[in-house]
Amino acid sequence: MIRAIVHADKKWGIGKNNDMMFSLPKDMKFFRETTMGHTVVMGGNTLRSFPNGKPLKNRVNIVLSRGHVCDECVFVRDMDALKAEMKKRENEDIFVIGGGSIYRELLPYCHEALVTKVDADGGAEVFFPNLDKDENFLCVYESETIEDNGYTIRFTTYKNNVVKPL
Repeated sequence: MIRAIVHADKKWGIGKNNDMMFSLPKDMKFFRETTMGHTVVMGGNTLRSFPNGKPLKNRVNIVLSRGHVCDECVFVRDMDALKAEMKKRENEDIFVIGGGSIYRELLPYCHEALVTKVDADGGAEVFFPNLDKDENFLCVYESETIEDNGYTIRFTTYKNNVVKPL
């Protein structure tokens, strides 16, 4: 199953200056526990935003990039190659983890989107599609509000009712 996983502010903002807008330990724990042992898909800027530009440990990291190469990742150079690489793993759990253009391109192929909503405005430069206004997506789960490092967050799950095949 393919899922997008992201945290977004109240305007669906997801990043600025090639970094996250908030430090959310509970959200990071959720992300780590959810993606551990699975495949994660990202663009080159997302990989470069990680500490020392290193891939996530204990996961298969598939990276769409025209330049950067790293032995610990599966690198692909275009969207067709990325989809082909994902198709090889279609019976596994795959998580799309960013950035903005990767989310926009792959969201139609995602069965679900796991969105941690942050009740704040992070001054974003990059945005996730507003799933509340997308007729194909339905919010099927919403947690109680949780305090995380001074922010109010809520874990949500959106189901895609019109999943495109890879």
